[in-house]
Amino acid sequence: MAAGVPSSAHSWLNRGGIDGSVGTAMAVSRLELNLVRLLCRCEALAAEKRDPSEWRLEKYVAALEEMLQALKEQSSKPAPEMLNEYSRKVDFLKGMLEAEKLSSSSEKALANQFLAPGRTPTTTKERVPATKTVHLQTRARYTGEMRSELLGTVHLSPLPYALCTHRGLGADEKQSAAELDAVLQHHHNVQEKLAEEMLSLARSLKNNTLAAQNVIKQDNQTLSHSLKMADQNFEKLKTESERLEQHAKKSVNWLLWIVLIFVCFIFISMILFIRIFPKLK
Repeated sequence: MAAGVPSSAHSWLNRGGIDGSVGTAMAVSRLELNLVRLLCRCEALAAEKRDPSEWRLEKYVAALEEMLQALKEQSSKPAPEMLNEYSRKVDFLKGMLEAEKLSSSSEKALANQFLAPGRTPTTTKERVPATKTVHLQTRARYTGEMRSELLGTVHLSPLPYALCTHRGLGADEKQSAAELDAVLQHHHNVQEKLAEEMLSLARSLKNNTLAAQNVIKQDNQTLSHSLKMADQNFEKLKTESERLEQHAKKSVNWLLWIVLIFVCFIFISMILFIRIFPKLK
């Protein structure tokens, strides 16, 4: 027994739950046998007309989840196909409980439409999987509630579990299924309209994005051209600066030589002047 199983589920399992027709092979572990027993009990509770304050089914489903997780972690776990079937049935029961907590009948019917019941019977006594029968029952009940809300009619309660198992869908259930299909088709049309509007907005956003991308691309090209021209102007300015520097150096050299020659000329001229014109007495 997995940890965390409610005491009510534990006591029910200790009493045997169902008869010994469930899994007589020696390869079936005790945990798997208890899981199957509790699963059958949950399916039976789900098929019954429950009081809104009924709490056992929710606790049992929580215990099923813990037992299934423990079964997956065991070394001698069953075949993957069986584990997938157990998970499918537990998820169905959990989804059914979550759908019952929704406020409107249309939301319940829509949530129930997406539930996937089990593919194989839980016990050898079942001809049709119990979860499939529960699925049909809940779908008929939610469809009747929707019809009552829309048309103001009185909806009869679903057929009992055993009667529904043998008779299947009746005329009322077929009509309810047709009404449910109409409601689902309406929701589908609304979703398609919203999808078309979102697609139109996405196309508009794409066009605006492409236009902005083209503008940014042109700005990048203009900026690249400006940077290229600035680099060329910088190189030209650098070349001209070097030439001007060389020219200035040459001019300074010639001027220096001219000044030196001029100074020498003045010096020699003064000496000659002094020699030619003696000092007056």
